[in-house]
Amino acid sequence: MAVVAGVDFGTLSVRVTLLDSGHGAGTVNCGRLSTASAEYPLKRKREDPDYATQSHTDQMNALVRATRKALDSAGIDGAQVEAIALDTTGSSVVPVNAQLEPLDDYYLWCDHRAKKEAQQITALAHAQKLEAIQWCGGVYSHEWGFAKLLHWLRHNAQKRQHFFTAFEHCDMVAATLAGITDATQVKRSVCAMGHKWLWNPKWGGLPPQEFFSALDPLFDGIRARFDGEYLTSDKIAGHLAPKWAEAMGLKAGIPIPVGAFDAHWDAIGAGCREGDVVNVVGTSTCIIAMEKKTTLVPGVCGIVPGSVHPHYTGVEAGLSATGDIFEAIARRAGTRVADLSQGLEAYRAGQTGLLRLSWDNGDRTVLVNSELGGVTLGWNLIHTAQDELFSAIEGTAFHTRIILERMAGHEVPVDRVINAGGIPQNNKVLNQVYANVLNKPVLVPAGIPTSLGSGIFALLAAGAFQTIEDAQAAMCLDYTTYKPQPEAVAIYDRLFRHYRDLYFALGSRGAGAVALGDVLPELRAIAAEVRRVETAV
Repeated sequence: MAVVAGVDFGTLSVRVTLLDSGHGAGTVNCGRLSTASAEYPLKRKREDPDYATQSHTDQMNALVRATRKALDSAGIDGAQVEAIALDTTGSSVVPVNAQLEPLDDYYLWCDHRAKKEAQQITALAHAQKLEAIQWCGGVYSHEWGFAKLLHWLRHNAQKRQHFFTAFEHCDMVAATLAGITDATQVKRSVCAMGHKWLWNPKWGGLPPQEFFSALDPLFDGIRARFDGEYLTSDKIAGHLAPKWAEAMGLKAGIPIPVGAFDAHWDAIGAGCREGDVVNVVGTSTCIIAMEKKTTLVPGVCGIVPGSVHPHYTGVEAGLSATGDIFEAIARRAGTRVADLSQGLEAYRAGQTGLLRLSWDNGDRTVLVNSELGGVTLGWNLIHTAQDELFSAIEGTAFHTRIILERMAGHEVPVDRVINAGGIPQNNKVLNQVYANVLNKPVLVPAGIPTSLGSGIFALLAAGAFQTIEDAQAAMCLDYTTYKPQPEAVAIYDRLFRHYRDLYFALGSRGAGAVALGDVLPELRAIAAEVRRVETAV
């Protein structure tokens, strides 16, 4: 039996779960001894809606609090914990000096200031026929590492003299816990660097220095600043330093595996296997799959060997906003999502007459276009905020279908759909809508799998299991299954044809002409049909 700690850094809080390898499989607790969390602030600016940062110190202090709370809740001595593993938000970037001291706050994943830099990286990559750009769907995102780093260098002249390199959140936290004070000694995550930093062993790691220098002289010599080991998460990043062991109530020297992004390990914790697609639905949605072979998919933002599972190629896509859209609708209505959701179970497919595009925070996949905004068609004078919330759930499901069809069309296997993340466990309506829109059974873990994936990698590091599959069999939760409803599937197939036309016609500059005159009449006709059926029943 081994006790380990799995850590998940989210947007607003860190969650620590203590797992016991000796417990049985498939139950709500599934080896979980306790879970505790602690919050930290997200820094925003009203005058700059693209700004979103977070303090490394705030996050580390929250980790200490959450670990202590988890130990107290479980009633165990921290000396029993044999490993600690952590996942974090992705595209959360911190510049540091040579001693691994932060020079600024993290550019959080939802910081969108680097749009210009991302466009320049994309244009130059295509002009130079850089192979790496094809591995991230053909467009470099403003959310990603080099765009954010270039933006920081351009806007922090007074700090540039101290700059040595930059790290993703998962690598920075692991190195900090290990007591590393030499930036050249930090192990970098294949997951983080492959999905967000153009790294791949196929072309020797990062793109050549000539590319970076042509992009901006501020990047002269930058490639050498990212030299070092790039490792999958079955390898060790370091061992817990005495300072942090004392602060957290753990024993020094326990292993810390190389970290990864929260959505990728959430997929492992949700039981992901080849052929599964895991929708990690939270403030945004990350869509995760894995395959034995490596298939490039246009518009899909990350194809990285070893990123989800060390022995498979990870595939990442997603929506830039999901829960954030629901929250915004409720906020504008002066209420909360939970209150606005009361009664949504009575809604039927297409009954609102609204069709909503989920671009409120831009498009992450497959258009990769940060310049888009939310669009809702079909308004009348008696529509309510609750109608818009239901149409937003439908819209995020349609967008997910766009992505899954793109993946399946390029031979990524899509056999099962698993809805993980924070929202599906508390929103039956969303799960049923997704099953109907996708016309596939949707499996939802019977409990919250967040931080279970990090616990699985901690168990591997502690030697409690030999393979990820063995750990999943012992630790992962059972599923609740939502089956497609044929009448709703038929309606959503009709609506999806219009959604798809609108998605590509409005979302792509220079898109060919599309006849849209039937959209609004069809929305009204479908809503009227649904009302007639309801009345007849």
